[in-house]
Amino acid sequence: MTAEPTVAVIGAGVIGLAVAWRLAAAGHAVTVFDPNPARGGASWVAGGMLAPVTEAWPGDEAVLELGEESLRRWPAFAAELSAAGADPGLSRAGTIVAAFDRADAEQLEIHAGYLRELGREASFVTGRELRRAEAGLAGAVRGGLLVPGDLAVDNRRLLNALVGAARRHGAEFVREEVVELAPGSVHTAGAVHRADAVVLAAGAWSAGLAPELAGAVRPLKGEILRLRARRTTLPPPHRTVRAVVEGRPVYLVPRQDGELVLGATQYEAGFDTTVTARGVRELLEGAERIFPAIAEYELTETAAGLRAASADNLPYLGELADGLFAATGHHRNGLLLAPVTADAVLAWLAGAPPPPGVAAAHPSRVRREERV
Repeated sequence: MTAEPTVAVIGAGVIGLAVAWRLAAAGHAVTVFDPNPARGGASWVAGGMLAPVTEAWPGDEAVLELGEESLRRWPAFAAELSAAGADPGLSRAGTIVAAFDRADAEQLEIHAGYLRELGREASFVTGRELRRAEAGLAGAVRGGLLVPGDLAVDNRRLLNALVGAARRHGAEFVREEVVELAPGSVHTAGAVHRADAVVLAAGAWSAGLAPELAGAVRPLKGEILRLRARRTTLPPPHRTVRAVVEGRPVYLVPRQDGELVLGATQYEAGFDTTVTARGVRELLEGAERIFPAIAEYELTETAAGLRAASADNLPYLGELADGLFAATGHHRNGLLLAPVTADAVLAWLAGAPPPPGVAAAHPSRVRREERV
């Protein structure tokens, strides 16, 4: 019997950990390289929304197809993690998208129509109906969308669950920075590690390790806040609540333990992860417009992460060179796309067709874009 290929996974955010778990469970000898597994990248400071429908816009049909394919895989993915002894905190409560003025409301009605044309469930309702669904919403909210099919997950519970599951299946972790990739090998400062296959899941840092992705993956900074209701305040919303406030997107994602994640700013800042006073102010002001009670919440954490942005919002999924596979550039959708990405890597190594929607994300499109 032929042994399964040995695999090196570069990066231990949600994508790298999901890949490592799936591969190790399938019998591969897996080594994960990351100086700070689970906690060193954007996954640790993510909101946890699994919302391809809410984020869908005309022109992004390939992004929506891939996102919905992964969303369909999420319940089984979470159930398998729970069966392995670690509940990732999957929520099925759905999403509300709030509109503050007539222009916002008209835009959301157009968006709801677009989603219905695609066969997706999304209902536009009045502000009064929205407040019946979530009592703490501001009286100024004119209307919005109810999107029952969206999910959410507790990102930190998920990451810890994936680390544990990967280790239980024999995956090893090397807490060193990778400085170079070569055919069949991974170079750290202290050693050269051999592997039959390498999966590049280093997020915003991926382009520095693969010349094929130069200029195709870039860091996109995002700041988030974590808050907690106090005894004298309203509890957090039951559902994820999203809105655009003065042109800036904001979301509130409740956690099962009573915490509330508030995000997220988004701007070009290179690899800077400093939390700025402006970012904190914008998030709090925007959130208070949506959910006024948040002004009295305890502020428990501020943090910033670097999304791995691509040129067209699709990730890069596929073989870059002989034995080197890309699983990066997931932009805002790393948590959402973890199941389909992990299943794609399994398929590549088995010589099987990848899941639906993955082919459109092949990194060969980088070269096509350069020729245009």
